[in-house]
This record gives sequence, C-alpha cells and structure tokens, in this order.
Amino acid sequence: MQDNSKKRIGIIGVYHESNTFLDQETSWEDFENGHMLYGQDIIAEYGPAYHEIGGIVEVLSAEEDIELVPIFYAEATPGGIIAKETAERLLNELQRTLKECLPLEGLMVVPHGAAVSRTYLDFDGHWLTMVREMMGPDLPVIGTIDPHCNLSPKMVEALDALVAYKTNPHVDQKDAGRSAAKIMVDTLKGEVKPEMVFLQTNVAISIEMQHTGSDPCKPLFALARNIMDDPEVLSTNVVLGFPYADVPEMGTSFIVITNNDTKLADKNAAILNDYLLKNHEDFSGKKIGLDELPEHISKAEKPLLILDMGDNVGGGSPADSTFLLEVLESCPGVKGFMCIYDPEAVAEIKAKNPEGYIPVKIGAKSDNLHGKTMLMDVKLERIVDGKFTEKEPRHGGQVNFNMGETAIVTSKAGNTIMLTSLRIVPFSLQQLIHFDIDPTTYDVLVAKGVNAPLAAYQPVCNAIIRANTPGVTRADMASLTYNHRRKPLFPLDKI
Repeated sequence: MQDNSKKRIGIIGVYHESNTFLDQETSWEDFENGHMLYGQDIIAEYGPAYHEIGGIVEVLSAEEDIELVPIFYAEATPGGIIAKETAERLLNELQRTLKECLPLEGLMVVPHGAAVSRTYLDFDGHWLTMVREMMGPDLPVIGTIDPHCNLSPKMVEALDALVAYKTNPHVDQKDAGRSAAKIMVDTLKGEVKPEMVFLQTNVAISIEMQHTGSDPCKPLFALARNIMDDPEVLSTNVVLGFPYADVPEMGTSFIVITNNDTKLADKNAAILNDYLLKNHEDFSGKKIGLDELPEHISKAEKPLLILDMGDNVGGGSPADSTFLLEVLESCPGVKGFMCIYDPEAVAEIKAKNPEGYIPVKIGAKSDNLHGKTMLMDVKLERIVDGKFTEKEPRHGGQVNFNMGETAIVTSKAGNTIMLTSLRIVPFSLQQLIHFDIDPTTYDVLVAKGVNAPLAAYQPVCNAIIRANTPGVTRADMASLTYNHRRKPLFPLDKI
C-alpha cells in the first residue's frame, strides 16, 4: 500500500557506451547478458555496490519522508550501436514501467551519456526527454553520467541537474550517486534550486590522456574542485568525452550547477574552458606502437602492465585482438597473461578435453581490424564457469561479473591465455585471482583497456605501457572517419 505521507522518488536508467565504428550492433540479448533489472532487484544488485545507484540508494533511503521507487535499469557491455528493435524495446520498457509507478515527486535517472542507437544518434537525449515529458516540467529529474559521456543540449535540457564521476578509473561512482541524490533531497526541501549550465568545448581530450590522477587532467580536475569552494556552487563536472562515437556532441564538455545563479555557473564554466583552451596541446597524447614494444618490454620493471588501447573492451571493442598475443609469443623468456574473447575456441577445447598440447585457432574472429587468427599449440589447464565477484571499488562499480564458460590454457612459449565465451571488461583482478591465477607471478599482464584497468592492476604492477595497437578503439582519433562531429575540434583541427 502506498504511503501518501512520503515523497516517492523513482530510479530508472539505460546505460550503454556505443562505439559507432563497430559493425556489430548491440542487441536485447546483450542487455540481458549485462543487467536487466526491475523493481527491488535493482536495490539487491546495486545497493551494496560501488556504483552510482548504490550512492543514490544510500542517501534517499536515509530520508524518513522519502519512499524509494526502483523502476527499471538496463546495462550492456560497451559495444556497437544499439539495434533499432532493441532501442524501441528499451524505450517501451522505460515508458511502461515508469507509467506504472506514477505519480512520483521526483526521478533519479542513470544514463551513461554515450549511447547511440540505429534510430537516434543521441539515444540518451531521446529517452531522457521522453521521461521528462512523462514527469512534467516542474518535478525534479536529476541524474548521473559517466565522464566518457558525449554531452548533448538535449540531455541537459531534460534535467535539473547532472553529476559526473570525478575519477578515471571510475572509483567514485558511489560518490557521484550520493551527490546527485543530495541535490534531489535539498531540492525537495526547498533549500536549493539547481541551475545547470553546460559548455561544449573545441577540444576532444585524447583517450590515453584521460587519467585523472596524472597530468594533464590532474590540474584541470583540481581547478574544478576549487570552484566547489563557493557554497553556491553545487557541482562542477569535467565531461571528458568518448571519441569512438561519431556524433555532433563528441568531445569534452563542462557542467556547472549552482544554487539559482546562472551567471555564476556561466562564469565558472568559462574558467574551466579557458584553462583547457590555454593548455589544449597537452591533452593530445604520445603513442607507443607495436614495433617499439619488444624493447620497452625488455627494459621495463616487472610485472609490467600493457594496456591494449586498440582493443579497449570498455570502449566497445570486440575483445579478440591478437596483436599483443603475437608480441608476447615472440619475446623469449617472458611469461605473460592475456584474456581473449573466443567462444569457438572454448567450445572446441571443451569438446576435446585434451591432456596435452593441441592446435587451436585463437582470436581475431570478429572482424579484420584486430590482427590475424593464430593457430597455436596450447595446453588446457582448466575450464571454469567464468563467474566472479568484486568487493572493492573498481572502475564501473560492478559487483557481479560473468565472462561465460572459460578455458584457461598455456602456450608452449609459457604464456597463459584466458579464453572467454562472453566479452569481459578487465576491471577486476578477481578475474584472475578467483580462478587461482596469481598476477604477481607474471612478467607481463595485458589488459584490453586504456585507463579503466588501472584501479585493479596498478597495485600489482611496477610499470605501465599504453600500447597504440590497431583496432576499432585505436588511440589516434585522426585515423577515424567522422561525418557528424562539430568543427573546429582539437586534435582533429587547429584551434
């Protein structure tokens, strides 16, 4: 029975990072293999997690006069654009489930901010506008975004406030949820009236320069934090951008939210923009190619983490690139670990259940952009179910992971290859430890990402190399063909 003495605040979201340069589309099944949650299942999954929903739940649940109404949340591993039929089903579920829960006094929304569908380039802007229309113009609709969002005017116009995570790797997602929920609480109490200003810059920060714990991002984020010293500023946000989406809003943006003071928000957004423009060349990055890697590997302190930027699963890549596997196999005396998505190889190995070495074709089966399929003699160590949990704050804030049935094999060169049946983001060392793989015993660990894996891998690695590998998430934006981006935009244009 509904408690009319309490303000009912809903939670709803669709979360996807869409790579428009991939041929494969993201399907309904991909969302089902990620998280497709309704009602109290949202709280059960994310209430204890280091995820923005966990922060939202924590703050709103502590308010005696608020009733939390979890509605619908769908999330899929980053991949290609959302298929037309899938997008329509998601929109129908958003509309149906929200309608069933009305009336509400407020709504917390959880987009990623870089979702693209076959029908709508700005999918997040579209569904946020839809739920705003259902809520009406006067009730507060407040949300969180990933800083890899490509922020559009439509997203901002639909919401009263939008709070981005402040770290990359994203280990503060719960804090972002807390901040957004506090703005909701204070708005309902009449203590604040959020005014949000956003500014699209003429810069797209290169993906490998987006680590917030080091230069050039570190001083930019420090400046954003300093602006928060003004008590009338409710939130400042650096939206780094997602370069693997060919959309008009691709690039870096700023959000400033004040208490009923648009001029103050404009002023502080301009301060951030002036800093970025003055220092824009620092954000373009330097690249280490495949040819240089063997020498770097030989000189680096071990264990060494090599980040496979061209096959960045968190950016939507197919997770089956073999370029770095070739490098590992060609470095004598180097013991390496690598994970590759290859359900065909898993099925073949499982069927044969070999005791010794057998030839298996591994990797590069999704397309022709990520190396060549390698015929390798490998020995099966074990087959596992691929499910594991992470209890520490890590990029993505997830607790439960599933890489599907997985074959762990070793090559004759001494490298360990984890072959998975589902694509998996390398955000947790439990991916290794849970299956009795000790990361500290390897000379080289390969993670298919850029900055996100650092939260998990940096504590056990003494050196890091970001490898500019070929692939659909290659670091060099100039090698990608954009048809919809705004101009001028550094580093693609002079500014």
